[in-house]
Amino acid sequence: MTGDPEKILVVGPAWVGDMVMSQSLYIFLANSRPGAIIDVLAPSWSEPLLERMPEVSCAIIKPIGHGELGLGRRRKLGRSLRESGYDQAIMLPNSFKSALAPFMARIPKRTGWRGEMRYGLLNDMRVLDENRFPLMAQRFVALGQEADQALSAQLPTPHLEVDADKVTRSAQKFGLDLSRPILALCPGAEFGSAKRWPAEYYSQVATHYLSKGWQIVLFGSAKDQEVTGQIRAVCRDNRDCFDFAGRTELAEAVDLLSLATAVLSNDSGLMHIASALRRPVLVVYGATSPAFTPPLSEQSDTVIPTIDCAPCFARECPLGHHRCMRETSVDLVVAKLDTLLAQGPLA
Repeated sequence: MTGDPEKILVVGPAWVGDMVMSQSLYIFLANSRPGAIIDVLAPSWSEPLLERMPEVSCAIIKPIGHGELGLGRRRKLGRSLRESGYDQAIMLPNSFKSALAPFMARIPKRTGWRGEMRYGLLNDMRVLDENRFPLMAQRFVALGQEADQALSAQLPTPHLEVDADKVTRSAQKFGLDLSRPILALCPGAEFGSAKRWPAEYYSQVATHYLSKGWQIVLFGSAKDQEVTGQIRAVCRDNRDCFDFAGRTELAEAVDLLSLATAVLSNDSGLMHIASALRRPVLVVYGATSPAFTPPLSEQSDTVIPTIDCAPCFARECPLGHHRCMRETSVDLVVAKLDTLLAQGPLA
């Protein structure tokens, strides 16, 4: 009906970092289509992130697991979505499965990159020019505009909003002293060991800042507990070194990361969260490259290896030496962290 707000359904990504970067699209849509209702179809774990994105009207939880076909459930989901009267669906994943429910919902305009055999499912199918859109966030935003439209040079950057009272309660629950600086360390990486700066190097950084009176907070999932445990052991169970890996809900991790004076991370989902919280972030790269998924914040810096075999984009070092990470020294990282901190917060 004329005068009704435009309704857009976005099928969100399946990974933490990608979900954070997808906020660039939501900000673009909110700015370019004033009054539009933006709903995101996403995995249940992503709800705490979407709740912190003011552009998102509603998070619709997918009833199907990652990689699962679940044709019957997708058909049921499609019927449910049909009742919402969406004008457009934008598919961020390139998979065949991600385009099924919007097709079954009969959403009039279904936009996405060509991807995995989606002829017929998409009726606004784009062919990706990787040179034109080298960044993942650019590829997301490009789907929110017409195919022939030039992308703005100024990409909207993710900005997660936190509730001050919830942040304070999380800090109290986990025993942090808000009067002292906090260095957040994110030594894990879901992708594989090739993306991980060595645990012993993180330990040296931790002991350096502990000696200066800082608090150290280790973040990660339950899968990272072996690594964070090694780091905390080197710190001799110093009471100012907190290991939160696998001990916080995602919502709590976001709130606690917002308190960090600085963040040191591998290329990981937590890095993107910290960046979207506008914390000073230093990212150590090895097997991957910031040319595709960099931290989208001016308060960030990167350490990039210069050896010939990097980036290899392998999960494990194919040559067995892991030089791309091992040759990135603690002294270099500490110097870059200090430089980042000296710049101070942006206005």
